Amino acid sequence: MKIEVWSDFVCPFCYIGKRRLEEALSQFPQRDTVEVEFKSFELDPNSPTYNGRSIHEALAAKYGMTIEQAKQANTGVGQQAAGVGLTFNFDDMKPTNTFDAHRLAKFAKTKGKEIEKTITEKLLNAYFSEGKNISDHETLANIAEASGIDRVEALNVLNDQNLYANDVRIDEAIAQQYKITGVPFFILNQKYAISGAQPTTTFTSALQKVWEEENPAPVFEDLSTVNAEDASCVDGNCAIPEKKE
Repeated sequence: MKIEVWSDFVCPFCYIGKRRLEEALSQFPQRDTVEVEFKSFELDPNSPTYNGRSIHEALAAKYGMTIEQAKQANTGVGQQAAGVGLTFNFDDMKPTNTFDAHRLAKFAKTKGKEIEKTITEKLLNAYFSEGKNISDHETLANIAEASGIDRVEALNVLNDQNLYANDVRIDEAIAQQYKITGVPFFILNQKYAISGAQPTTTFTSALQKVWEEENPAPVFEDLSTVNAEDASCVDGNCAIPEKKE
């Protein structure tokens, strides 16, 4: 089974949805047969790099609300995050452009699935919990190094805007083909979709459904030529053939 996940590193529900999918997988007996692949999606490709504005200020400006209203909205999201064991530090978050972070994740993919998995988690944690600027190249290089990637290699990639840019754009183009307008967005076996950070039970049910579809119960064709009741034993009783004269 393959699960493709479109997400952005500054999307709170992407981190929450990731945890809920992981919770469902931890309860799924066949979890070792499931491949999860993260795809790039920029919530705002035109977003500037971090300019000192807080996440509360950014949210208020985007949705035309007061700072206090923005803080209340963020508190609600933080409570959802806490429900899956995450700590969101909104006061220290640094809203920024994520294109370079996505390029770095694509580079990490060339180093192996486990490194890609690790850096995806570390980038999300760096933004939401640690208050790091994930558009800053030095910060990204540190995250790469902590994920098992050579720091110099990572910086070389980050300093060349053309490297892995096409990989990011391809993911985004596919998202457009699928008409994905919001994230997180999960596609299972290129057949079933789950939109948003749905409850863990939604993912559990989806995993089971796809598994059963991939591994259907055998259907037998009965080739018997006589009535089974006349030639079998059932519940301790055997058919007694009629005596022929």
